Amino acid sequence: VGLDPETDLAVIKIELDKLPVIVLGQSELARVGDVVLAIGNPFGVGQTVTMGIISALGRNNLHINSFENFIQTDAAINFGNSGGALVDTRGNLIGINTAIYSQSGGSVGIGFAIPVSTAKTVMEAIIKDGHVVRGWIGVETQDITPELAQSFNLQRTSGAIIAGVVRNGPADKAGIVPGDILLTV
Repeated sequence: VGLDPETDLAVIKIELDKLPVIVLGQSELARVGDVVLAIGNPFGVGQTVTMGIISALGRNNLHINSFENFIQTDAAINFGNSGGALVDTRGNLIGINTAIYSQSGGSVGIGFAIPVSTAKTVMEAIIKDGHVVRGWIGVETQDITPELAQSFNLQRTSGAIIAGVVRNGPADKAGIVPGDILLTV
Protein backbone atom coordinates (compact mmCIF):
# COMPACT_ATOMS: atom_id res chain seq x y z
CA VAL A 1 0.00 0.00 0.00
CA GLY A 2 2.85 2.36 0.86
CA LEU A 3 5.93 2.93 2.94
CA ASP A 4 7.44 5.51 5.25
CA PRO A 5 11.24 5.62 5.03
CA GLU A 6 11.43 8.03 7.97
CA THR A 7 10.19 5.34 10.40
CA ASP A 8 11.16 2.30 8.32
CA LEU A 9 7.53 1.13 8.35
CA ALA A 10 5.34 -0.09 5.51
CA VAL A 11 1.75 -1.18 5.01
CA ILE A 12 1.08 -4.28 2.93
CA LYS A 13 -2.28 -5.62 1.81
CA ILE A 14 -2.94 -9.35 1.98
CA GLU A 15 -6.16 -10.55 0.41
CA LEU A 16 -6.94 -13.66 2.45
CA ASP A 17 -9.84 -14.48 4.74
CA LYS A 18 -9.71 -15.21 8.45
CA LEU A 19 -6.14 -14.14 9.14
CA PRO A 20 -5.18 -13.98 12.80
CA VAL A 21 -4.66 -10.47 14.15
CA ILE A 22 -2.88 -8.99 17.13
CA VAL A 23 -4.53 -6.56 19.52
CA LEU A 24 -2.94 -3.12 19.41
CA GLY A 25 -1.91 -2.17 22.92
CA GLN A 26 -1.37 1.30 24.33
CA SER A 27 2.34 2.06 24.23
CA GLU A 28 1.72 5.33 26.07
CA LEU A 29 0.74 3.27 29.15
CA ALA A 30 4.01 1.30 29.10
CA ARG A 31 6.35 1.88 32.03
CA VAL A 32 10.03 1.25 32.62
CA GLY A 33 10.31 -2.18 34.23
CA ASP A 34 7.28 -3.69 32.43
CA VAL A 35 7.92 -7.22 31.18
CA VAL A 36 7.86 -7.53 27.38
CA LEU A 37 8.33 -10.24 24.77
CA ALA A 38 10.19 -9.68 21.49
CA ILE A 39 9.09 -11.86 18.60
CA GLY A 40 11.14 -12.24 15.45
CA ASN A 41 13.23 -14.38 13.14
CA PRO A 42 16.84 -13.65 14.10
CA PHE A 43 19.51 -14.76 11.66
CA GLY A 44 16.81 -16.62 9.69
CA VAL A 45 16.66 -19.50 12.19
CA GLY A 46 12.87 -19.38 12.52
CA GLN A 47 10.40 -17.69 14.82
CA THR A 48 11.70 -16.94 18.29
CA VAL A 49 10.41 -15.23 21.41
CA THR A 50 12.65 -13.56 23.97
CA MET A 51 11.69 -11.95 27.26
CA GLY A 52 12.96 -8.83 28.98
CA ILE A 53 11.81 -5.54 30.39
CA ILE A 54 11.29 -2.04 29.10
CA SER A 55 14.58 -0.33 29.93
CA ALA A 56 13.65 3.22 28.85
CA LEU A 57 10.96 5.16 27.01
CA GLY A 58 11.22 8.06 24.58
CA ARG A 59 14.75 7.28 23.44
CA ASN A 60 15.89 9.71 20.75
CA ASN A 61 19.09 11.16 19.28
CA LEU A 62 20.11 7.65 18.21
CA HIS A 63 20.36 8.70 14.54
CA ILE A 64 18.36 5.67 13.41
CA ASN A 65 15.36 7.53 11.99
CA SER A 66 14.49 11.18 11.48
CA PHE A 67 11.61 10.95 13.97
CA GLU A 68 12.73 9.05 17.05
CA ASN A 69 10.73 8.07 20.12
CA PHE A 70 11.84 4.53 20.79
CA ILE A 71 10.98 2.00 23.47
CA GLN A 72 14.28 0.56 24.72
CA THR A 73 14.23 -3.06 25.86
CA ASP A 74 16.70 -5.63 27.08
CA ALA A 75 14.63 -8.45 25.50
CA ALA A 76 17.06 -10.01 23.03
CA ILE A 77 16.55 -8.41 19.63
CA ASN A 78 19.06 -9.72 17.10
CA PHE A 79 19.79 -9.15 13.43
CA GLY A 80 16.65 -10.23 11.58
CA ASN A 81 14.19 -9.24 14.32
CA SER A 82 13.29 -5.92 12.65
CA GLY A 83 9.58 -5.76 11.98
CA GLY A 84 8.83 -8.27 14.72
CA ALA A 85 6.39 -7.60 17.52
CA LEU A 86 7.19 -6.26 20.97
CA VAL A 87 4.28 -7.39 23.12
CA ASP A 88 3.23 -6.94 26.72
CA THR A 89 2.47 -9.88 29.02
CA ARG A 90 -1.16 -9.89 27.85
CA GLY A 91 -0.10 -10.38 24.22
CA ASN A 92 -0.93 -6.83 23.13
CA LEU A 93 1.34 -5.20 20.57
CA ILE A 94 3.16 -2.24 22.11
CA GLY A 95 5.96 -1.81 19.59
CA ILE A 96 7.63 -2.86 16.36
CA ASN A 97 11.21 -4.07 16.83
CA THR A 98 13.42 -1.88 14.70
CA ALA A 99 17.05 -1.65 15.80
CA ILE A 100 19.74 -2.86 18.15
CA TYR A 101 22.86 -1.35 19.61
CA SER A 102 25.60 -3.79 18.79
CA GLN A 103 29.21 -3.82 17.68
CA SER A 104 29.05 -7.49 16.69
CA GLY A 105 25.60 -7.80 15.08
CA GLY A 106 24.22 -9.78 18.02
CA SER A 107 22.13 -8.69 20.98
CA VAL A 108 23.95 -6.97 23.83
CA GLY A 109 20.75 -6.14 25.69
CA ILE A 110 19.99 -2.81 24.06
CA GLY A 111 17.18 -3.03 21.52
CA PHE A 112 14.72 -0.47 20.25
CA ALA A 113 11.10 -0.65 19.13
CA ILE A 114 8.84 1.91 17.48
CA PRO A 115 5.85 2.49 19.79
CA VAL A 116 2.59 1.07 18.45
CA SER A 117 1.04 4.56 18.76
CA THR A 118 3.56 5.84 16.19
CA ALA A 119 3.12 2.76 13.99
CA LYS A 120 -0.67 3.20 14.05
CA THR A 121 -0.43 6.87 13.04
CA VAL A 122 1.91 5.96 10.19
CA MET A 123 -0.34 3.07 9.12
CA GLU A 124 -3.46 5.23 9.08
CA ALA A 125 -1.73 7.94 7.02
CA ILE A 126 -0.43 5.42 4.49
CA ILE A 127 -3.86 3.80 4.14
CA LYS A 128 -5.56 7.19 3.74
CA ASP A 129 -3.04 9.03 1.54
CA GLY A 130 -0.53 6.42 0.37
CA HIS A 131 2.25 8.19 2.32
CA VAL A 132 2.94 10.15 5.48
CA VAL A 133 2.96 13.95 5.43
CA ARG A 134 4.83 15.69 8.25
CA GLY A 135 5.41 19.27 9.15
CA TRP A 136 8.61 20.24 10.86
CA ILE A 137 10.14 23.32 12.36
CA GLY A 138 13.75 22.20 12.54
CA VAL A 139 14.55 22.85 16.19
CA GLU A 140 15.68 20.95 19.23
CA THR A 141 14.05 22.21 22.41
CA GLN A 142 14.52 21.96 26.13
CA ASP A 143 11.64 22.51 28.56
CA ILE A 144 11.75 25.65 30.66
CA THR A 145 12.48 24.70 34.27
CA PRO A 146 12.07 27.07 37.22
CA GLU A 147 15.87 27.51 37.20
CA LEU A 148 15.93 28.41 33.48
CA ALA A 149 12.98 30.76 33.93
CA GLN A 150 14.86 32.57 36.70
CA SER A 151 18.09 32.80 34.68
CA PHE A 152 16.20 34.28 31.69
CA ASN A 153 14.06 36.54 33.91
CA LEU A 154 10.85 34.91 32.64
CA GLN A 155 7.60 35.51 34.50
CA ARG A 156 6.42 31.93 33.91
CA THR A 157 7.91 28.44 34.01
CA SER A 158 6.28 27.04 30.89
CA GLY A 159 7.57 27.06 27.36
CA ALA A 160 10.76 25.85 25.72
CA ILE A 161 14.22 27.13 25.07
CA ILE A 162 15.61 26.57 21.59
CA ALA A 163 18.66 24.38 22.20
CA GLY A 164 19.52 23.76 18.54
CA VAL A 165 18.45 24.76 15.04
CA VAL A 166 18.71 22.61 11.90
CA ARG A 167 20.86 24.45 9.38
CA ASN A 168 18.76 25.65 6.40
CA GLY A 169 15.57 24.31 8.03
CA PRO A 170 12.38 26.36 8.41
CA ALA A 171 13.36 27.76 11.82
CA ASP A 172 16.83 28.74 10.59
CA LYS A 173 15.32 30.49 7.56
CA ALA A 174 12.92 32.34 9.88
CA GLY A 175 15.80 33.61 12.03
CA ILE A 176 15.31 31.44 15.12
CA VAL A 177 18.59 30.89 16.97
CA PRO A 178 19.69 28.78 19.94
CA GLY A 179 18.77 30.54 23.16
CA ASP A 180 15.47 31.89 21.85
CA ILE A 181 12.53 31.25 24.18
CA LEU A 182 9.35 29.73 22.73
CA LEU A 183 6.32 30.65 24.83
CA THR A 184 3.40 29.74 22.53
CA VAL A 185 2.72 28.15 19.17
